[in-house]
Amino acid sequence: MNEKVLGVITARGGSKGIPGKNIKSFLGKPLIAHTIEVAKAAGVFDRLVLSTDDEKIAEVARSYGCEVPFMRPKELAEDNTHHLPVMQHAVKWLKDNEGYEPEYVMILQPTSPLRRPMHIAGAVELIKKYKSDSVVSTSPVPSHYNPHWQFVLKENDRLEIFTGESFKNIIRRRQELFTTYTKNGAIYLFKSKLLFDENPSFYGDDVRAYLMDEKYSINIDTLDDWGIAEAIFLQEKL
Repeated sequence: MNEKVLGVITARGGSKGIPGKNIKSFLGKPLIAHTIEVAKAAGVFDRLVLSTDDEKIAEVARSYGCEVPFMRPKELAEDNTHHLPVMQHAVKWLKDNEGYEPEYVMILQPTSPLRRPMHIAGAVELIKKYKSDSVVSTSPVPSHYNPHWQFVLKENDRLEIFTGESFKNIIRRRQELFTTYTKNGAIYLFKSKLLFDENPSFYGDDVRAYLMDEKYSINIDTLDDWGIAEAIFLQEKL
């Protein structure tokens, strides 16, 4: 059975950290164009659509071959709007207006321009292999940020290890730490039905990790991130 996979690029117009970042030039082309081109090159999507409230972003996306079947309602494009209602709106709109119902949905944020086609295709392969509820892209946490070496500050400047262990038993050598991972924001892939469960989410109960090298994992939030991402892109010849 050919299980349909929908790719949804999310890009609202009211960015505060980097104004206009989604269509700001990243090494010669709009930032969002990198995500569109990589998503199309992955060859796993039945449809690739944009969810935006901004007509300028929509125009740029269309010019690079991304569908813009609807405009996102303004109330779903506020600073504090979560991705969940945005995705519920997108999937429901496509079902109600076009009769399109995918088995899987992937969120693609333009702020992860270093993700490659192999990452997108690999995540889809993983969710189909295990029939899991979701796949989340992750990258290793540097050892100095490991929870066994993180602390919380209590009253009167008292320091405690984040994991609750005694300082007497603190892990002293980096080699003895277990590896921990963090979401890198590049890929969220999940069964579409999870959006409309009693307790809707992107995750479900069975979540698998798609591991990505740290060099591909930068998420652009600041101008410093922007410069680092461009440097890595050029260095790695992506």
